[in-house]
Amino acid sequence: MDVRTLFSASSAEQQFSQQPSLRVPEYPERVELHTELNSVAYELLTPPFQLSHLVLMSERDRVEQERQLVGELCAHYSVDPPSAHESDFSADFGEFRLRWERHTEYSTYTVYRAKAFEVPFEHPAIDDVPAEWVARLPGELLVATHIALEDRSRPKRSLHELVTLFASGTVIGSKVAGGAASVWSDNQIHKDNFGRILIHDENLRSRQVGRLVQRLLEIETYRMLAMLPLPITRRIIPQLARADQRLAALIASNVETNSIEDEQHLLEELTRLAAETERMSAQTSHRFNASRAYYDIVKLRITELREERIEGLQMLQEFMIQRLSSAMGTCELVHTKLETLSTRLGRASALLRTRVDLSMEAQIRDLLKSMDNRAHVQLRMQETVEGLSVVVLSYYLLGILGYGLKALKAAGYDLDVELVTGMAIPVIVLSVFFVVTGLRHIFRKLHPD
Repeated sequence: MDVRTLFSASSAEQQFSQQPSLRVPEYPERVELHTELNSVAYELLTPPFQLSHLVLMSERDRVEQERQLVGELCAHYSVDPPSAHESDFSADFGEFRLRWERHTEYSTYTVYRAKAFEVPFEHPAIDDVPAEWVARLPGELLVATHIALEDRSRPKRSLHELVTLFASGTVIGSKVAGGAASVWSDNQIHKDNFGRILIHDENLRSRQVGRLVQRLLEIETYRMLAMLPLPITRRIIPQLARADQRLAALIASNVETNSIEDEQHLLEELTRLAAETERMSAQTSHRFNASRAYYDIVKLRITELREERIEGLQMLQEFMIQRLSSAMGTCELVHTKLETLSTRLGRASALLRTRVDLSMEAQIRDLLKSMDNRAHVQLRMQETVEGLSVVVLSYYLLGILGYGLKALKAAGYDLDVELVTGMAIPVIVLSVFFVVTGLRHIFRKLHPD
């Protein structure tokens, strides 16, 4: 078989493989999700180079403004701008390369400059970007970092040289990537408002460079994002202490209250305190949860550095975890206290509400009992009135009978009116009594309650 036959067979096989073999409906976001999983999150870099990294906190509705600004920079340098829905853009602008990434609550701008340098951080990469364009970036600056990567051909710097590069005079560092590079920093903000990280390449492979730089940038970014709830935490610590004291006082008052009015007043106080606690929880819960996730990413990225100790220097992991863990511990403590206080308030409110309900039920029971007593009294009074009504009705009937007898006597009949009336008294009284009693029995049958 010749080459043309092999090529034709290969082409036919490729065309056949490109045709869909499954006639199954495809999930709408399948390709998007697959592309996201296989997207390269780092630049392919070759030392020596310098970069400047900015992280700006901004709302999600600023993404159009950010995309427009990136488009203006592209137009200035005759570069194709990002598409209308693109939120991850990287392009070469000649003297520098810019990468813009939009995340959930922040945006990153990373400027790369692949050029040899003698003194790191003397002329950072951000200097190549127009200053007026940088000043127009929307959002609030959270992270600003310079990274300089020195070529392996250059001799490794001494500790004295490192101290002069980091103004704080305190240098931390370690070997990373299994000893393929050395990293130094001081984790301080310098006069230019940037932090500094120096990397010396010893045996990094081409793809290791980009991964190492990306991990260092993510550590710098996520450690600051993880610490965002710390100022809020410090502000609500006194509020939590006061709320705890108020709750203890209200629980103590609950034992001493005797009247339903005092119990209702206590319930109102507890409800007000619970509302204040829930407000604090609503203000901080999202930030605490996000901080916990960022802290986990920081620990993961530090582990991926695969650090080895440089004699006499504190490792990045030791510095980060030592400083960051204490801040995260404070946030976790306050978050736990908020949850505990909310739970205690719920229990206290439920107990007091039960007590108020029992008191109200007792009052209702007493009220029903008094109403029942009044109903019995009314019944007795009604029976008494019924007895009197027999006499009254008998009196009126006797009067009517007397008038009738007198009329008959006037008509000529020989009647003794007084005798007949006297003889009719027991008959009329008994008749009225039996009629009233019969009516009462009929009503009782109709309304047994």
